[in-house]
Amino acid sequence: MLLIKKIAVDINILNCSLIKIFSKELSKNNINLTPEQYLVMDILWDQGTLSQQAIADIIQKDKNSVTKFIDSLEKKGLVSRVVNKNDRRINNIIVSEEGLKLKDKTTEVAINMMQNVLADISEDDLLIFDKVMNQIKSNIDSY
Repeated sequence: MLLIKKIAVDINILNCSLIKIFSKELSKNNINLTPEQYLVMDILWDQGTLSQQAIADIIQKDKNSVTKFIDSLEKKGLVSRVVNKNDRRINNIIVSEEGLKLKDKTTEVAINMMQNVLADISEDDLLIFDKVMNQIKSNIDSY
């Protein structure tokens, strides 16, 4: 198999595997979130109130997918939509008190999972991997 093709296949398999294992870890720890919902929550925990469009741009998902994630999170009482004061067409997403309560435990589960996944990989190798991933992302952004 060509190296370029192998890398493309490996990236896809790695992404699917990470989503699968993270889903199991969330479930095992009684955290009622999907990996995609966690991604939205993590961004909101880190950055605060954002518009649905800003969330879509950050996680590279279409607006309809983000709307579904937000709908589910809202039903769970973890976020709420608030109409933007300056533009009524824009919904800002705010983390609720219930959503804030999930932050520490969920973040710990995510970090522990990644520590296990990255076990026995040197920091130097991880820095190189990060550099390569950022270059790939840059190439994609300018494609």
